[in-house]
Amino acid sequence: MEAILQTLRNLGPFRLALIGGVLLGLVVFFIFLITRVAGPQMSLLYSDLEADDSARIVSQLNGMDVPYDVRRNGAQIYVPADQVLRLRMSMADQGLPNGGSIGYELFDKADSLSTTNFIQNVNLVRALEGELARTIRSLESVRTARVHLVLPKRELFSRERQEPSASVILKMNGAKRLEQAQVTGIQHLVATSVPGLTPNRVSIIDGKGTLLARGYEDGDDPGVMAAKAEERRRAYEFRIKRRIEELLERTVGFGKVRAQVNAEMDFDRVSTSEEVYDPDGQVVVSTQSTEQSSTAREAEGNPPVTVAANLPDGASAAGEQANSQNAETRTEETTNFANSKKVVNHVREVGVVKRLSVAVLVDGLYNVNEQGQRAYQQRDAKEMELLATLVRGAIGFNAERGDSIEVINMQFADLDAGMEEPLEFFFGLSKNEMLRIAEILVLAIVVVLVVLMVVRPLISRAFEAAPAVAAVGPDGALLTDESDATPALTGPRPPGELGGDGDMDELIDIDRVEGRVRASSVKKVGEIVEKHPEEALAIIRSWLYQD
Repeated sequence: MEAILQTLRNLGPFRLALIGGVLLGLVVFFIFLITRVAGPQMSLLYSDLEADDSARIVSQLNGMDVPYDVRRNGAQIYVPADQVLRLRMSMADQGLPNGGSIGYELFDKADSLSTTNFIQNVNLVRALEGELARTIRSLESVRTARVHLVLPKRELFSRERQEPSASVILKMNGAKRLEQAQVTGIQHLVATSVPGLTPNRVSIIDGKGTLLARGYEDGDDPGVMAAKAEERRRAYEFRIKRRIEELLERTVGFGKVRAQVNAEMDFDRVSTSEEVYDPDGQVVVSTQSTEQSSTAREAEGNPPVTVAANLPDGASAAGEQANSQNAETRTEETTNFANSKKVVNHVREVGVVKRLSVAVLVDGLYNVNEQGQRAYQQRDAKEMELLATLVRGAIGFNAERGDSIEVINMQFADLDAGMEEPLEFFFGLSKNEMLRIAEILVLAIVVVLVVLMVVRPLISRAFEAAPAVAAVGPDGALLTDESDATPALTGPRPPGELGGDGDMDELIDIDRVEGRVRASSVKKVGEIVEKHPEEALAIIRSWLYQD
């Protein structure tokens, strides 16, 4: 014990403080290592959290006494892996996370007595926006959504009423994109949730600023009409392309068909009003008949004097001439006819296909040869002709309008060639388990390095200094191994006698721990003198003759 205390006194306060700091660091390091290895494995609970959601979730975890780790400035929260599912269900019961949006729960704690009409209207708009954002986020491909509503109030003494409008900003999950049908569905969802809002007044953009749906569309605007025409043409080409690939893949195999469709379409707006009269389809509309009869009789008083009256039979002739009678009959008929008429109003806005150009690329056959390698083989002409017939039937081929179809058999490029095979995990371990094992191995290597490079040298120095302290007498003189412990002579020795370990121990300056280093230096000097005696003698003589 006295030897250890003497060693500590010889080290000095600076070295003792340095050794104490190193030991304290080792203790902290081993404590961290033990807690890291023995602690529970942390897994991701939620990511991409808003600051409000992160604070509320942390508050819930503190109340449940669940250990957690907050990373990326609160955007990610990690909890023990065996409690992830239970905590997610518990947080869902509390309505967390809500994505930073506030719905109708905004009115749960509202003070109706001190709330003005303006605040109530603003809160109503906020609640509508929050509920719509939550509903849109329920889509699988949408990660976050924000909705902005503009609900103008009707001005007094104004006949014109401003229509409401809305804008939606979507942030997608990874590389997923919305199809046109989904974009239209979001427009109608927002429009039917707000009174007086129409789908054509809802604008939608994605996280990259790409316009997915236009708002304030004017049907007569040439730019809008051209954009719609291009969109319809692309949709038609994509539909024909998928139809061809799905049909041929059932025969040649999945992924062995690629089709490209180019459609020339006419999107001119045509409005035709036509009236057609049929001359053979006459119909009697009305008939009017008029029949009129009249009779007139005249008699004179004195018959005229004539030669006939003086003849024997003249009296009768005169009587006849004296009485005259007139009868008249009139019949009139009017018939009105009407021809059949057909009125046609023809309005065409849907595009008409003027010409189709289809190119289909089909992969060949692959057989395994005797060497066990895949050999490519072309498909025969008969099979290619059958495939071309299928394509003609699928697209509605019309030779009169100039449709063209090219079905070509070529070898596809091997995309997997040159790519490294994926790493197969040993013993069925998952990726997380492999990372955990690698982390433990790295920590073990660090512990071994600390023990070998820090702890071992310190212990070695302590044990090497202890015998030296034991050989120090009360007056600081070096003691021999004899029982009388008489002081040993410290006179100089010949250089040849400095090779043994006993001599090395005697040359150590026992007053200081640095004597070990001095002994090593003396040993090196002795080796130099032994190898070069003449040069050493010359140096000593020069020292003796110096003033």
